[in-house]
Amino acid sequence: MTETTVTPGSQSALRRANERRIVEVLRRDGTCTQAELARATGLSAASVSNIVRDLRASGTVAVRNTSSNGRRARAVTLLRPPGAVVAVDFTADRVGVAIGDGDGNMLASERIDYDVAADAERGIRRAAWLIETTLMRFRIDMGTVSLVVVSVPGPVDPGTGEVGHISCVPRWAGFRPAKALTERLGLEVVAENDANLAVLAEQHRGAGVGAEHVVHLALSEGVGAGIMMSGRLFRGAGGTAGEIGHIALDPRGQVCRCGNRGCLETFVGANYLLDMLPQNTGVAGGSGPVRVSDMVAAALEGDPGSRRIIAEAGAALGQGAAIMANLFNPDRVIVGGELAEAGELLLDPMLRAMELGSLESALERLDVVPSELGRDAALYGALRMAAQHVG
Repeated sequence: MTETTVTPGSQSALRRANERRIVEVLRRDGTCTQAELARATGLSAASVSNIVRDLRASGTVAVRNTSSNGRRARAVTLLRPPGAVVAVDFTADRVGVAIGDGDGNMLASERIDYDVAADAERGIRRAAWLIETTLMRFRIDMGTVSLVVVSVPGPVDPGTGEVGHISCVPRWAGFRPAKALTERLGLEVVAENDANLAVLAEQHRGAGVGAEHVVHLALSEGVGAGIMMSGRLFRGAGGTAGEIGHIALDPRGQVCRCGNRGCLETFVGANYLLDMLPQNTGVAGGSGPVRVSDMVAAALEGDPGSRRIIAEAGAALGQGAAIMANLFNPDRVIVGGELAEAGELLLDPMLRAMELGSLESALERLDVVPSELGRDAALYGALRMAAQHVG
């Protein structure tokens, strides 16, 4: 085998390809000397030496002195897959970015407040800036990034990559965030629903570990569900599986942003809950902008209005979760989002409603638990998905 030749201008691509060849040999054969790597890959001794030096500097391999056939040699051991992956988490008012290694382990993360919902293109530009800034801050070369996975607070069509028309960011409807970010960064990008990524993360390293059939309820401005059946994500034909927030509970209830009345979201969504707070509740001092976290804190301190609102939200959530339990028969339901931090104030009425609305056989093997990964669930899930794609 002879060393690969390429046309001028492709040296960085050639180097990455040769790096992958060395890594694959180390994965297959375990620890090798540099001479053995040269023979196995067909690369020159000088090329192997240079690539191993860079892999060592990035923490991908370890190198130690040894001997081979009575001569001094350098033994190379693979520590972790090379390269980096990037996760981007869009919420209506925030952008988060995480950098991971080839195994999906989070190395660094940054979040900034930003009005993502206002303009999709501007949101993408802000995310690109945050990715570049974070990579630079932690001295990670953009050229080492294998894949970017984007978390979106709405359904994403798995065929086209388009964001659905009913989401927490309505101005993103029909937008293709993966395509737009690829054009700005020149990297491969995949877009996925935030609840789907959250359930992927929770099953891998959070509250879903050990469960095979998992539903993750993501409570924010809307209510979404990530569904994992037999260890695989269930997205549906067009990516709208898990839109539990638009289950109709009361045909005479409030009009939902989807156009129907009495959807679960009108009982549990953040904006609807905050509108129910009495003016004299004392939450956040009774003035200024109020967040769900303020209401939860007030409820935990005993505020009766906040406690009542959370209890009613829990009962409504239980009705929706009961339908999911009967349909999918999961062994774990995970509740995530700021509202979930209310703990038993939310979960107790939720469980009572599920007992009334679910088949006994659907509940006998079901555990309902709070999220362990919190607001980072979607970021961890995006890193996990990226590592699976590149692995």
